[in-house]
Amino acid sequence: MSFLARHRIPLQVSHLAQARHQLHSSAVILARARTVKKQESYFDYFNDDEVMDAPMEPNDTTAPGHFQLMQERQMLYYLRLIDHELPKLVDFRKPFVPPSSSQPLSIRSVSYAEEDHPLARKRVVVVPVAWLPLKDKKAIHNIKVIAGVRWQKDPPAGSGFSESEGAGEHGYIKIACEDFPEPAMNLKWASDALDRLLDAANNGKDFSDIPVDTRHIQAKEKKAAKGAHAKGRGNKIPSLKDFPKEWLPTSPVSQPEEGARTSQ
Repeated sequence: MSFLARHRIPLQVSHLAQARHQLHSSAVILARARTVKKQESYFDYFNDDEVMDAPMEPNDTTAPGHFQLMQERQMLYYLRLIDHELPKLVDFRKPFVPPSSSQPLSIRSVSYAEEDHPLARKRVVVVPVAWLPLKDKKAIHNIKVIAGVRWQKDPPAGSGFSESEGAGEHGYIKIACEDFPEPAMNLKWASDALDRLLDAANNGKDFSDIPVDTRHIQAKEKKAAKGAHAKGRGNKIPSLKDFPKEWLPTSPVSQPEEGARTSQ
């Protein structure tokens, strides 16, 4: 007989026997229902002082031992799901289709495996300016000015866009929201904010005489300290492709012979 059966049940029976002499029959039934409900939780069992203070039988394991057995049962449960249920997901497999200019939005979210975390409700929308329905070059300039710090020339980290796609000609706009309790509400606010930007850029005031503010980009590059913030580099990190071609030799340099190199 297990430790649970030897100690938990007699305690419940003794409490119910006392309740029959002091309470109405309906109260006894209610107490029995609450007791049975409490048995369903494994952790409530170890929070019971009467059970934990009872002497342990020599042929039973300890409380950490029961906890380890519970963890092993939980692991076996998920292993069975992997073995029997995951192969059924093959029926829902779909081929990957890269997004096109008709689907310019990239929506990013963070999940903590069903854990309740404040960041799980956050939604981030990233879109290339070149893929937005802007009517002319003035509208492109207007949306950069109106977006402010939400516009940047390079694709944001983790956005799903890369420079090789050719969509970063006019930069990217990033809008994030985590003010509302539900993820769908935050995504709706970000989508509405992008719609307001488009409407103001196409139909609003003309900002052609106002230059695009890039101070937030310069501050970010200066904080990264990777070389793009140095004077004269134009916010660009130099690489081998920036080496002056006129400095290259016109004829290939002859390699010294093996004997001459050894004698040196």
